[in-house]
Amino acid sequence: MRKTLIALLLVFGFASTAHAAMRTQTVDYSVDGKAMQGVLVWDDAVQTPRPGLLMVPDWTGINARNIKFAEGIADKQYVIFMGDMYGIGVRPKDNQQAATASGVLMHDRPLLRKRVLAAFDELRALAAKHVAPIDAAKLAAIGFCFGGTSVLDLARTGTDVAAVVSFHGGLSTDDPALAKHIKARVLAMNGADDRGTMPDAPAFMQEMRQSPAPWQFVVFGGAVHCFAEPWAHSPPGCVYDPPVAKRAFALMHAWLDEAFAKPSPPVLKGV
Repeated sequence: MRKTLIALLLVFGFASTAHAAMRTQTVDYSVDGKAMQGVLVWDDAVQTPRPGLLMVPDWTGINARNIKFAEGIADKQYVIFMGDMYGIGVRPKDNQQAATASGVLMHDRPLLRKRVLAAFDELRALAAKHVAPIDAAKLAAIGFCFGGTSVLDLARTGTDVAAVVSFHGGLSTDDPALAKHIKARVLAMNGADDRGTMPDAPAFMQEMRQSPAPWQFVVFGGAVHCFAEPWAHSPPGCVYDPPVAKRAFALMHAWLDEAFAKPSPPVLKGV
């Protein structure tokens, strides 16, 4: 399974030979007294501070497969903190358990926002404590499927996150007016044939027009749900699409680079 996943990650260009240097560390924190346990992922062969990313995985949550996925994304470029949305005692073993666990939060969006914000705050705390080589001035969030929904809700909290990137995440919200508070640069990417998310696309774009921050909504023709996850093969609705995944991750890198770039000084004419 490990060799297969690494080979698939190489297809779209964010895995490398650095896996031998990858480190993972569990991180205990809490939300309103509820015990949570995230996972910090980074390449300890690189000592240079680099951007920190909160990563919220799909509805299966924190597990060995998603940790390996995070390692491939982190590579030498990012330090990733995988946030725990469910609590330390909830680790879904199958899709039915995952649907139950994520459903609790999807039906209580204020609670979802509280938990994803707590995870992002934990990333900030880790950066401040120098637990890993995180550049505290460069913090963003990415998410997949349910995780994509979560990071969009992180942006809706109005917190100071530089950017959020959603891969085939749910686009709906319980409160469109929250978009007025968004400070993050928002990139949402969905498959044109994703029957679970695309019905909400018109409302999402209308909502995002209220955002004072830059946003982009990218639709990949022919793609369905799960297009960025190498293990996804549940046709017709959830299928990995290597060319689309490659383009999506390239867009992610460009979006994050732009968000983290220092603004150019103004050009003074006539001086």
